[in-house]
Amino acid sequence: MGLLLALLVIWVLMIVLGFAIKTLFWLAVIGVVLFIATGVVGAIRRRGRAPLR
Repeated sequence: MGLLLALLVIWVLMIVLGFAIKTLFWLAVIGVVLFIATGVVGAIRRRGRAPLR
């Protein structure tokens, strides 16, 4: 879970940097794509675990 959270933070920083510096707009686009992909992977992994009872 820690790695997933670290990746999400890195992607957010890439997005902010990409939008702040207009010549690095491509960095923002890549950051958005990776942020969404990481979120989907995290949701799939969390859903796949059986609840502990």
